Amino acid sequence: MASAVFLLDLKGKPLIARDYRGDIPLNAIERFMPLLQEREDEEGTGLPVMTENGVTYLHLREKDVYLVALTRKNSNAMTLLQFLHHLSKVFTEYFKTLEEESIRDNFVIIYELLDEMMDYGIPQITEPKILQEYITQESHILEIMPRPPMAVTNAVSWRSEGITYRKNEVFLDVVESINMLVNPNGVVMSSDIQGAVKMKVYLTGMPELRLGLNDKVMFESTGRTAKGKAVEMEDIRFHQCVRLSKFESDRTISFIPPDGEFELMTYRLNAQLKPLIWCESVIESHRGRIEFMVKAKAQFKHRSTANNVEIVVPVPNDADSPKFKSTIGSVKYSPERAAFIWKIKQFQGGKEALLRAHFGLPSIRDEDPERRPPISVKFEIPYFTTSGIQVRYLKIVEKSGYQALPWVRYITKNGDYQLRMPDPLASGESRLPPI
Repeated sequence: MASAVFLLDLKGKPLIARDYRGDIPLNAIERFMPLLQEREDEEGTGLPVMTENGVTYLHLREKDVYLVALTRKNSNAMTLLQFLHHLSKVFTEYFKTLEEESIRDNFVIIYELLDEMMDYGIPQITEPKILQEYITQESHILEIMPRPPMAVTNAVSWRSEGITYRKNEVFLDVVESINMLVNPNGVVMSSDIQGAVKMKVYLTGMPELRLGLNDKVMFESTGRTAKGKAVEMEDIRFHQCVRLSKFESDRTISFIPPDGEFELMTYRLNAQLKPLIWCESVIESHRGRIEFMVKAKAQFKHRSTANNVEIVVPVPNDADSPKFKSTIGSVKYSPERAAFIWKIKQFQGGKEALLRAHFGLPSIRDEDPERRPPISVKFEIPYFTTSGIQVRYLKIVEKSGYQALPWVRYITKNGDYQLRMPDPLASGESRLPPI
């Protein structure tokens, strides 16, 4: 339960203030920026939840704007942080970008949205599509004000009635992001999978959807045996449309979907993974120059292909005179990032690629190995999942009995994917031929 919500600029000056309960003086927000800076000095990072003099400050930063909720009650912090995320999402839907200028240009409609999305400090309607049906950016010169849609007072507040499509289709994407940290010897120090099930729904009426996954807990609870691999998902988070009681009783994901695009669920898997794209590097440091050799290997099945691969290799800040030679793709030096970027449009599984780079060094200094950033890799592998998660079925039931087409796609991509680099070889240990 929030007492007040503020939108602040980077200096902590209020742009928008909405007091819901009147139990906290509005000048309490003046303590937010000093408190945040104190925590950053102590902890090295700003904490999303801070308390002082009985007032709790919860905040979220978007570009040059802070969204801040204040409460004096023993409120659920995650509920209020989630509300701030929804607030950011709604503003982005309305104004395309959430920044100080767009807030100053749209303060009237922002106050309207704040009144509809929260009542007496309790979150209400947070679905952008429903809000856009009766809170518009156009000025209304009407004797009769537009009525809120039925969805506002419905049990199904995220979907309006009377939606029709000539062609009924559902698109479902299972997107898995790989987070990984690998040491210079190829040993995986940490790895996990962050997954998301994203949907685009173009269905007539109020359809009921049922989604079945190869969920290990479901097979164990029902005593059934999985034909293939079963996956044990952790930290599952659902969209509000999912019937949680149904999921908790028999692990069935049953829901009436919002219209259009939305994220149905997210999950995490802790797994010991091997690097899908491994980069072995050799660095030679000489007087006045530095040389790199990077060998990239696609360590996944031959029938899969990684698209839009980007390997970002850090170099010293004062490196100049770049020379490159690669067996595949293109290489570009990015001085503002102090790195060179190796781009490979398509990298087939089981293949290897080699790159050589040479830079001049105008200054002579000892490099601190602790400050050497790791290699980062970006990629996207369609029709492939690392976890082995599968959509067993997607059933669509609507009272009119129409036939709908479900489409399912799997994508694996990088998350925070980093490969640490070895120490540079001294000039006496040189083993790289000249470019």
